[in-house]
Amino acid sequence: MTQPKLNLSPAVSDEIRRTTCYMCACRCGINVHMKSGKVSYIEGNRDHPVNKGVLCAKGASGIMQVTAPSRLRAPLKRVGPRGSGAFEEISWDEALALAVSWMKPLRDTAPEKFAFFTGRDQSQSLTGWWAQMFGTPNYAAHGGFCSVNMAAGGIYTIGGAFWEFGQPDWDRTKLFVLFGVAEDHDSNPIKIGLGKLKGRGGRVIGVNPIRSGYNAVADDWFGITPGTDGLLILSLIHCLLEAGKVDLSYLAQFTNAPLLVVEKGPDKGMILKNAESQPFVIDRRTGQPAPWDGKGVEPDLGAKWKGNRTVFQHMAERYLSPDYAPEAVAARCGIPAARIRSLAAELARVAFDEAFELPQAWTDFRGNRHETMPGRPVSFHAMRGISAHSNGFQTARALHLLQIVLGTVEVPGGYRLKPPYPKPVDAHPTPHAIATPGKPLPGPHLGYVRGPDQLAVDAAGNPLRIDKAFSWENPFSAHGLMHMLIPNAHAGDPYRIDTLFLYMANMAWNSSMNTAKVMEMLTDKGPDGDYIVPRIIYSDAYASEMVAYADLILPDTTYLERHDCISLLDRPISEPDAAGDSIRWPVIEPDRDVRCFQSVLLDLGARLGLPGMVNEDGSPKFADYADYIVNHQRRPGVGPLIGWRGDGSEEGRGAPNPEQIDRYIENGGFYQAHVPEEAAFYKPWNAGYQDWAVKIGLYETPQPYLFSIWSEPMRRFQAAAEGLGPIQPPDPLRARLKQAMDPLPTWYPPFGDAEATGWGYPLHALTQRPMDMYHSWGTQNAWLRQIRGTNFLYLPTDVWQEHGFQDGDYARVISPNGGITVPVAHMAALNPATIWTWNAIGKRKGAWALDEGASEVTTGFLLNHLISELLPAKDGGPRLSNSDPVTGQAAWFDLRVRIEKVGPKMQSEPAFGPVPRVVPQGRDRA
Repeated sequence: MTQPKLNLSPAVSDEIRRTTCYMCACRCGINVHMKSGKVSYIEGNRDHPVNKGVLCAKGASGIMQVTAPSRLRAPLKRVGPRGSGAFEEISWDEALALAVSWMKPLRDTAPEKFAFFTGRDQSQSLTGWWAQMFGTPNYAAHGGFCSVNMAAGGIYTIGGAFWEFGQPDWDRTKLFVLFGVAEDHDSNPIKIGLGKLKGRGGRVIGVNPIRSGYNAVADDWFGITPGTDGLLILSLIHCLLEAGKVDLSYLAQFTNAPLLVVEKGPDKGMILKNAESQPFVIDRRTGQPAPWDGKGVEPDLGAKWKGNRTVFQHMAERYLSPDYAPEAVAARCGIPAARIRSLAAELARVAFDEAFELPQAWTDFRGNRHETMPGRPVSFHAMRGISAHSNGFQTARALHLLQIVLGTVEVPGGYRLKPPYPKPVDAHPTPHAIATPGKPLPGPHLGYVRGPDQLAVDAAGNPLRIDKAFSWENPFSAHGLMHMLIPNAHAGDPYRIDTLFLYMANMAWNSSMNTAKVMEMLTDKGPDGDYIVPRIIYSDAYASEMVAYADLILPDTTYLERHDCISLLDRPISEPDAAGDSIRWPVIEPDRDVRCFQSVLLDLGARLGLPGMVNEDGSPKFADYADYIVNHQRRPGVGPLIGWRGDGSEEGRGAPNPEQIDRYIENGGFYQAHVPEEAAFYKPWNAGYQDWAVKIGLYETPQPYLFSIWSEPMRRFQAAAEGLGPIQPPDPLRARLKQAMDPLPTWYPPFGDAEATGWGYPLHALTQRPMDMYHSWGTQNAWLRQIRGTNFLYLPTDVWQEHGFQDGDYARVISPNGGITVPVAHMAALNPATIWTWNAIGKRKGAWALDEGASEVTTGFLLNHLISELLPAKDGGPRLSNSDPVTGQAAWFDLRVRIEKVGPKMQSEPAFGPVPRVVPQGRDRA
């Protein structure tokens, strides 16, 4: 009998198109397999520098994003009440004309009444520039929710930050310590790095209240009490100073530890300057003042000069205090003193006993020649777990100080920064917020404040921005306060706005601090019967919860249908050894009447006549976003992409090249400019790196600098709060400014800790994002829902047993702000005072094209309903956001609760009524 011939390996595609993933912030390279013009399979690109072929569940499931039933299909105009879901489809010409009719009168008369805020997009160099050209002071993006404490804490201390702006020296580190890192961020690079590290016999230590993901595979786990990471870190520094395990040479050469602090007078607390207004050090060889950057100078860490002491002496005096001894902090941190001392000892042993040198010569910025590069094989990483607290900025600074005293930043085996970092605070812009009708802002919205004179406030000290960023309430709010946009607009504090323009910002659900209250704000009307926020324009690719609350919908494409630019002007894909950027391009064409949001934005800019977006005759300067990517120049020769500039051979700097995007596509969607070998380490002080950075356009001149253990910008605000200087803060804010703006890293309890304990809210409540999902769009994905289609509130053993919980039970969780009823599960590997759940699993009925019986909309839930945007008012004091007082970072993780057993149920609460559908229901594949 003849057997049939079977093709056991059928081709999965007839073409492969290489682009960049958009399923999280890793920006991995992907191979998109096409069959008959449709996406059939997505795999990792082995030639890509970020993921080297590795692809996670999110990336592989991208195919489900471009076929999702929840995709918006055409522009929509609201024809019923907000929240009713009553829309009619309109043409793009009508939609854009309507938007312009709302926006142009505001630009001509009161630009500040137009607010433009974007969520989880990756094109902030464009959106920020567009808002600047419009002239509104009210622009920001997602970072105020997410990671601004990490970004700002790093920039103000070491000139770079954790997360995507740096990484361990994976090839040489032997001890890797993670603080507050969940699994969602930078997951593929970290997984690859952990494999390298553990393959060499290195150790991983996790510091996190929750032992999941990376912490679950760590060799040791410290289940810390939330909000006390900074206290633990300063105790580790105490132990290192006490034992003399501090890199004194590193501190003397590369930090401001040997600079002198003014002890008395009007400049008290500032760095002592010479007659040329330059800081100086005392040279150990002569005992006399010498330039901080002088060749051959040997700074004296223990010097005194005319009654003034060095930063190092202030640091040692503070952290050697018994207040930071492990025995003094153990109970608060939830970590026994012996374990704290053992961690400090392990850090010291690896950093100093296993130190090594690379045989690589280099020249420092002082002109001194070094024949080797000393290395210390200890590295750290941190993320939202330490960031999303009201003390998160100072905790981030404390962790950078721990790196500094060990000498492990920008050295072999330590933590390495990625171009365009490192760069000092002074290399960044300052924020601009003074609006002039019909004119652009004079500079960018976001930046790094150096003193009270650079705040975004008017002559009376009132905030100029709707979110109150860069005001006395949050002076260093480098990413804005997106979570305060709607609450402040609703309250008319500091003023009311007319039109709100949102992109990928699900403010009616998981991108708000208190979802239920914000939904009310979006639909509230004033005494005149008009909506308090009169007009809302929203752009998204999917039918999220926010869609029903908009007046005009501008539907976006999915990531495989669009051009995108992951730029050095914004958040590139650099590695420590290379500056890198990448693109996305339309590997498929949309099958709906949708347009790339960035192209729509440029179209709106041309219709409004915004500078830089129109030619002299008023015609559009850019045909679309791809045209902008190629031809826009932020400054002469420097544009969004660094590769193949000019005639195609130029790197970093060069005239626009009309074939640039084609070259990127041919190269797999990315470009890398490699750092010279002699410039690979010690970048802030390495003359070779500084020259290379200027050559490729990262700086205009070399920018060497010292790490800031003592922060002068912070001291300027603290001094103002003490009554020094001509610009003074409001009296009700003086005490908090004195505490929060300490120039040395410090720790204070999260806001509300004492009251929460006294009022009977003993438990900390946290959220984490799972590795297999990222923000809300992952939880509508048919494949990812099969991995995690529901969430539980995880309870530690003592809480589980105390209340007599059983599998299948629900609990009532109550905070000072409200209550929810949710399913619970037992988890032993958890801090005993902490409960937690996965973020963004819960959905509102009718959203995302999900079935109304789907687990996400029945048992799924958010903790957001328990959180307030505002701190409790005290003694008639000011209305303050529930945020870090330095940066305005949303203090999600300060949430305190109590818990009660409910017993078996079938539905989480609150259960809001369904959002009326704007797209047909999809098939539930979970």
